[in-house]
Amino acid sequence: MSANQFHPSRRRALQTLVASLSGVGMSGWMPLLANATASTEKRRHCVLLWMNGGPSQTDTFDLKPGHPNGGEFQPIATAAPGLRISEHLPRLAKQGKHLAVLRGLSTREGDHGRGTFTMRTGRKPDPLIRFPTLGSLVSKELVEQEGALPGFISVNPFLGFDTASFDAGFLGPQFAPLTVKSQMGNSQNERRQAGKPPAATNGGAFVDFSVDNLQPAAPIAAARAAQRLDLLQTFQSPHAAQPARGPLLAHHTMLARALQLVNSEVGKAFDLSQEPASVREKYGRGSFGQGCLLARRLVEQGVSFVEVSLGDGGRWDTHSNNFATVRELSAELDAGWSALIEDLESRGLLASTTILWLGEFGRTPQINGSAGRDHFPAAWSGVLAGGGIQGGQFFGRTSADGMTVESGRIDVGDLLATLCAALGIDHTHMNVSDIGRPFKIADGTPVKAVLA
Repeated sequence: MSANQFHPSRRRALQTLVASLSGVGMSGWMPLLANATASTEKRRHCVLLWMNGGPSQTDTFDLKPGHPNGGEFQPIATAAPGLRISEHLPRLAKQGKHLAVLRGLSTREGDHGRGTFTMRTGRKPDPLIRFPTLGSLVSKELVEQEGALPGFISVNPFLGFDTASFDAGFLGPQFAPLTVKSQMGNSQNERRQAGKPPAATNGGAFVDFSVDNLQPAAPIAAARAAQRLDLLQTFQSPHAAQPARGPLLAHHTMLARALQLVNSEVGKAFDLSQEPASVREKYGRGSFGQGCLLARRLVEQGVSFVEVSLGDGGRWDTHSNNFATVRELSAELDAGWSALIEDLESRGLLASTTILWLGEFGRTPQINGSAGRDHFPAAWSGVLAGGGIQGGQFFGRTSADGMTVESGRIDVGDLLATLCAALGIDHTHMNVSDIGRPFKIADGTPVKAVLA
């Protein structure tokens, strides 16, 4: 449903309904429509590039040439002296001056679900507390003036390992992500259920995206849609003084977001067909590359936190056939990430946008009998780039065989504290859980050596 499907005479009814929903507990998310065109020049942004399945550090950012654990790939020089990365990331290597590779990550969770939860929340799973995901924590701090787009948008997430890892938790649904799915998403799920590897592209065509909850359940006339909204407003008005909670608050949030988007021009940010074919090609035709292009467009619209996933169905989980799979994934990563950096820099947005590359854990330096690498959280890598980061370096060192961290050891709390520092966020700020217990945004110490 687009904005022009609503008759102009009904615009006031939409605005009144939005204001009504704002009165029932939506003030943490809901803006006035007048704020939709607010200046974004001084806003900070974060882009999380999330690698589903656990990427191999030994085949991307911490290669071990000459050692039996090194495998098939060779390192190449980057634009930053002394920083070398995989030969299958040549375009990203040209952006080496912007990259800070953290080679001393050492965590404890080697299960997909628990690892995903820990790296995305900074916490261990707890049956009593619903911890918020990173995007909710960060966007809550970064949103300065609310607009028609929410502060947190998740592009093509894979929820198969742990759904709670993508949830706003005790912060509430007003800080939950707006989910944007690739139009090949359903076919990907069908392929996974059939035991087939996920497809990297959409049959050779550019992948496009759709927004949840933005289309009506069935085709209806514009006048009838407006009548329904008028009726809903009538039902809502007597309860406006009572704060909404639980499912009711979630429903209000969903509806309010949909109304904001259909009543605003910023929804066009999701229409990638507005980009020249040459630009779309530069990012890569698959869901990750086009997701990175969408992330750039959303940052331009002032969205505070955007995450883009690579590895539908957990393709980075390379227990077998590691090298062929990582080669394919690296090609997607190389195109999308390098184009994102190039475009953000050319538009003057890289200095205000911090990028984090991360997965749930690394993979074993040893190569197993199936030419694969298994789960390995003891010594692996993450990468920071862009705003607030002193790029062109690596921090931390693993042993010659890649099995242990020899210097610069950090855990998830340190990593997230570093990200917060780069974004200008106080990582010690407390959020109070729904059982009344306060929690810092991140339990750790920022790595000052990689901060600008």
